[in-house]
Amino acid sequence: MDRKQLFGMMKAYQQTSLLRAAVKLNVFEHLAGGPVTPDEVGRGVGADARGARILLSALAAVRLVESDGTRFWLSDEHADLLVPGRPDYAGGMVNVFASDWEWDAHKRIADAVRHGGTVLAENAETAEYEFWEDFARYANVVAEPTADLLADALQPWAVGRDELKVLDVACGHGIYGYTVARRYEQARVWSLDWPNVLDEAHKHAVRLGVADRVERIPGDMFETPLGGPYDLVLVTNVLHHFSAERAADLLARTASALKPDGRLGIVGFTTSGKTPAEDPAPYLFDLLMLAWTTQGEVHSAETYEQLLAKAGLEITSNEPVAKPGIDFHVLLAKRAA
Repeated sequence: MDRKQLFGMMKAYQQTSLLRAAVKLNVFEHLAGGPVTPDEVGRGVGADARGARILLSALAAVRLVESDGTRFWLSDEHADLLVPGRPDYAGGMVNVFASDWEWDAHKRIADAVRHGGTVLAENAETAEYEFWEDFARYANVVAEPTADLLADALQPWAVGRDELKVLDVACGHGIYGYTVARRYEQARVWSLDWPNVLDEAHKHAVRLGVADRVERIPGDMFETPLGGPYDLVLVTNVLHHFSAERAADLLARTASALKPDGRLGIVGFTTSGKTPAEDPAPYLFDLLMLAWTTQGEVHSAETYEQLLAKAGLEITSNEPVAKPGIDFHVLLAKRAA
């Protein structure tokens, strides 16, 4: 590393802040129609003309927008990513990856290191935490490809079943359960999460055309009666919020709601045999868990095997999901023989 790289790391927040502001102001929507002046953008987004000019120039400086020095516009490639309503729109994820809640957690990392866990009064484990509303609202863009992989992995087992009762624990956006319901007509989904999160998830169920086959279970996944038994229980992107011991409790609880021939599906980060430099994503995510939860961390594939075995389950498939900046695994398990 040289000074330029070091200083670049120190200043990376500037570009994040710039992108956050542009998304919040809906600037990209006003650039999609072709070259426009800062005055036109300012009027369109309800902003000061000078402020719009400085923001647009900064966006051009980092090559998010194009400019001839007086007017500004989006390339087709960037428009697809940054303009709401486009099929590849991903701009809303700035409300997740760079949310105020995650920023507040990252600002206290040194304190979390000293303490051994979060020092925030409100954090990822807080009941009805407002962050999870934004997660449910926007994170479908990164969940949908993984949900398709999950539905593919279930096919040999799911096809031909007369019914497919699905419990989606800590469902968030609900995309995993809703994708299974869209793929398999016999599926019916029970979505469990905090009431404020379920309201956002319902919008995705409507969008995917499965709302008539979805039931809500509002409450705490560790305490709320689960109902059942279910053919499929999904535990997605949540076990890393807890210690291995706490994760084992949740897996045992959800496994008890399975039918004898049922399946349990897990989606989440795992560490591999690679070094942190070779596989950085889970280790950087681990840092957020340290700052944002009491004892959460990314668990290894071996730990998942042990946790599932403790719950009386064995892994039937383990599919890696590699996407830019996000490395997940999709695990399916059944009752051990």
